[in-house]
Amino acid sequence: MHKAGFVNIVGNPNVGKSTLMNQLVGERISIATFKAQTTRHRIMGIVNTNDMQIVFSDTPGVLKPNYKLQESMLAFSESALQDADVLLYVTDVVENPEKNMDFLEKVQKMSIPVILLVNKIDSLTTDSSAKGGESSQLMLARIVEKWHTLLPNAEILPISAKNKFGVDMLLKRIKELLPESPAYFDKDQLTDKPARFFVSEIIREKILLYYDKEIPYSVEVRVERFKETEKNIHINAVIYVERDSQKGIIIGHQGVALKKVSTESRKALEKFFQKSIFLETFVKVDKDWRSNQRELDAFGYNPD
Repeated sequence: MHKAGFVNIVGNPNVGKSTLMNQLVGERISIATFKAQTTRHRIMGIVNTNDMQIVFSDTPGVLKPNYKLQESMLAFSESALQDADVLLYVTDVVENPEKNMDFLEKVQKMSIPVILLVNKIDSLTTDSSAKGGESSQLMLARIVEKWHTLLPNAEILPISAKNKFGVDMLLKRIKELLPESPAYFDKDQLTDKPARFFVSEIIREKILLYYDKEIPYSVEVRVERFKETEKNIHINAVIYVERDSQKGIIIGHQGVALKKVSTESRKALEKFFQKSIFLETFVKVDKDWRSNQRELDAFGYNPD
């Protein structure tokens, strides 16, 4: 008997979906930073054993779109409701449960198993000034009860993805819920994304970490050259921004800022690929690319 299925991870921005994905897959597949709206694509991570294949999907945080890029991100999240065998809906201990009710109502109507994960329980405090002196156990019980009224058919599991608390229990439950099926992907496959995708994501992660305000959200990265040999990889990557002023900020005075991003990206890429990396980065302006459907399609933001 072989089990296989799609386990899709959805939820609002910044609740820890990518951190959970990385813990479940055991590889650093999704960007996980402290900034919201980090994941832009639907990213699959595949876990294989002799008698099982779990295809996890990380998705962008659910939000009301303000421009075409965010419309594509929402479409990726909604597509995850269509093909799941098990749905993981991730929230945390501070989020308003009624945020983005339109999306939640679609989850309420699903007939497949739904597991509601209350993440970041390690941040609950017993400090007497918090919530009128409520204990962390009472605070958690109140959160769980609220979610039980919103998703009465869901199983609810408190976790801390960062500390891996509850992750093994979650994985065990997922294995129980998976249907009998042959594998969907080759057993040695880790993800559905090509190597170039992870180069772009790693560079974009460094930009998210090192630049403030709107800059990271105006950036896209495209790999124009990826030449791999037995010992090393030569990469040329272009960082696209929407304005000339943003280009100047990315490069920085005498190129110092771009050099820092390139150096940190190279280190992370060497760890990811386990090879020496030769990385060249360039910055170009692609005016208003986030609102241009043709450009979004070229960057891979097409959920169809």
